[in-house]
Amino acid sequence: MKIKQLITDFKNNKKLFLTYQVLLYAFAVYGFMLTAAFVGVKLHIFDDPGGVDRNDRYFQIDKNAVIQKDSMYMPIAEATEFMNALNVINAFYPRDARQIYYSYLKHGDIDIALKAVEAVKIRLVDHAEFQAALKNPLLAKNHKVENIDASVFEWMNIEEWAYFKEAVIKNKSIIDSVAKVTDMDHRLIVAALVGEQMRLFNSNREMYKKVIRPLKILSVESKFSLGVTGIKDFTAMKVEKHLKDTSSEFYLGKKYEHLLDFKTQDIEKERYDRLVDYRNYYYSFLYAALIIKQEIVQWKKAGYDISNRPEILITLFNVGFEQSKPGPNPRVGGSRVEVNGVRYSFGSLGYEFYYSGELVDVFPYMKRSNRIAPVNVLVTHSQPKQGGFAPKVVDSLLLDSAVTNVKAIQTRDSVQ
Repeated sequence: MKIKQLITDFKNNKKLFLTYQVLLYAFAVYGFMLTAAFVGVKLHIFDDPGGVDRNDRYFQIDKNAVIQKDSMYMPIAEATEFMNALNVINAFYPRDARQIYYSYLKHGDIDIALKAVEAVKIRLVDHAEFQAALKNPLLAKNHKVENIDASVFEWMNIEEWAYFKEAVIKNKSIIDSVAKVTDMDHRLIVAALVGEQMRLFNSNREMYKKVIRPLKILSVESKFSLGVTGIKDFTAMKVEKHLKDTSSEFYLGKKYEHLLDFKTQDIEKERYDRLVDYRNYYYSFLYAALIIKQEIVQWKKAGYDISNRPEILITLFNVGFEQSKPGPNPRVGGSRVEVNGVRYSFGSLGYEFYYSGELVDVFPYMKRSNRIAPVNVLVTHSQPKQGGFAPKVVDSLLLDSAVTNVKAIQTRDSVQ
């Protein structure tokens, strides 16, 4: 009787009963939303379909240009192309010119250098003055730079980028460890990280202000996507299956079969704990590296080598295994990331970071070709402004501040 009386009194107290009803319906709605979101993720209803990057056709042109080169093509001709383009970039964006040049002095690979220049060209494809200067370099002299510290890549201009770099540097040993056990390029792993973290910076400003910026750490996702690289649980399960399934087109080989072995019987919990561990991002990086490697192997088995195409690899990393369909003309795209009003696709963002030269001292480029500038070549050119980092003599690259030109001292070693 006392319970019935309490219930009656409670209902007669209009304010208290109204508050109870409001809270009850609010929690019911919230519970429904969480359940619907969970079901949506499991059924892939809410997956961002992404799209093809607006500049995809320019990535295709660049790819074809590389493929069609004769095997006896002289690197000195490409060095000329590189230096002339770099001179124009320096007139518009000296910060990027300095970074590209500095990176080139470190890796010496003309293919990587030309890709770095191409990344700038693609970003400025609609910049009429810049495009005109590429055709007639003399026009570059008339351009006045308003901000010598501004980058052509908007993601490098935001304050978050500086904190992001510090956070990544803290994890160098982990990233290098993952790269070693997976035989992967560490810059590719970071490129996969860049897109996801830039997306989080943009979508969760409060988290950035309260946690990321003061602590200089990476943002860890713990709901629908997991870890610092945004791995979904069903994607993680596929990665694990591909490692063991010898009949899979994604199978990497016996060497890699046990990289993700579990230590407990509660696999679902252990997987989740691995990925959301905010003290150690090892498994976030490991799953990301394995996704990229499995897609490289899938395409290679089908007769297509995309191992040197970070724009395609990061696109595939983002869109998932279901959309990884080998073919002669892969498209650049993926989910959209907006940075300071500039819209990027995951693929283009990964491409720009990879070739930008950012973090090159921490994550240097792996040797990708034997097309190093010949040692018996004298190259004279204008140094990029504020380029004091460049030594007076670097191997056979003699730096002269007078004019932009390239002179070849041709010997039997000049053709590679």
